[in-house]
Amino acid sequence: MPKMTFIEPGDIRKEVDAPEGFSVLDIAHRNGIDIEGACEGSMACSTCHVVVEAAWFERLQPPSEEEEDMLDLAFGLTRTSRLGCQITMTAELDGLTVRLPESTRNLLLEE
Repeated sequence: MPKMTFIEPGDIRKEVDAPEGFSVLDIAHRNGIDIEGACEGSMACSTCHVVVEAAWFERLQPPSEEEEDMLDLAFGLTRTSRLGCQITMTAELDGLTVRLPESTRNLLLEE
């Protein structure tokens, strides 16, 4: 089974099983990784924002225009930022490493 690594704030690394066909958001939730995912993966927020390690970024499918629009709302946006709900694990992504941002911005709660 493919594996992936989450790097949590404080540089805490957690390697977990990453079943093919599951999103990074789903994998995080299955393994107790603290990613909110307020919209439950419907791409209506940016709370599943992750920063993909540079070596892996080019291996991902390019983000859709809708994902790029949501990323514009993410806290701590970087060149390799993606939404975890939009990255689907494949055998080719075995070893994928993503960093969790220090904070998130949940616009679903803001008025």
